[in-house]
Order: sequence, then structure tokens, then C-alpha cells
Amino acid sequence: MPAAKSTPSAKQTAPNTQSSPLLSLWNAYYDTTSTRLKTIDAFLVFLMLSGIIQFLYCILVSNFPFNAFLAGFASCVGQFVLAASLRSQVNPANRSEFKDVSPERAFADFALGSIVLHFFVYNFLG
Repeated sequence: MPAAKSTPSAKQTAPNTQSSPLLSLWNAYYDTTSTRLKTIDAFLVFLMLSGIIQFLYCILVSNFPFNAFLAGFASCVGQFVLAASLRSQVNPANRSEFKDVSPERAFADFALGSIVLHFFVYNFLG
């Protein structure tokens, strides 16, 4: 039997120099975003998922105490808006837009807004 020649394959696998756009976006986010902003972003994702779950439950199962659904969903949306505002105010990239607002002041505004929001949500429940 003749010895088989080892010829290079027509398709050589080159190292993957291009990565997925989502992977590069995640790596850039992970490397450049501060821990404070990542924490706020995690809270925003939680609020969004909580609102989606409440909405799907209302559509698929029941909306019997409709005012409870409205209060819960409004609480998620309102808290999301307040947290997004907090994120934009404490982001160092937006420092030129919020010159007069310190991060402590932004958090105090967020806390006071959350208290007022939940006071109205609690009163809406009846």
C-alpha cells in the first residue's frame, strides 16, 4: 500500500479574528462601565422583566383586581423612569449636561421620587 500523502486541506481554518457584534458590545460595556452604573442597569432590567411578567399575567391569566394590575404596572414603569433618570445623572459621560447636580443630589431626588410614587401606588390600591 502506498503511503497517503499529507496534503493541506483546501479549507484552512484561520483563527477567528472577527467576533460577534453582541460579544464585542458586551465586552466594551463590561470594560468601560463603572460598577455603579452596572448596578443601576441590573435594577432597570429587573424592573423591565417585572413589568413584562405582570403584563403577560394580566393578558394570559386574569386581570380580576384590575386596579392592582394598574398599580403594579404603574409602579414598575414609574420606578423604571426614575432609575433611568438616576442613571443619566450619575453617568460621568453626561457630566456636562448635569453640571449642578451631584451624584448624591441625584440619588436624593431618586429616593424622594420613589417615596412619592409608591405613596400614590399604595393609595391607588384602595
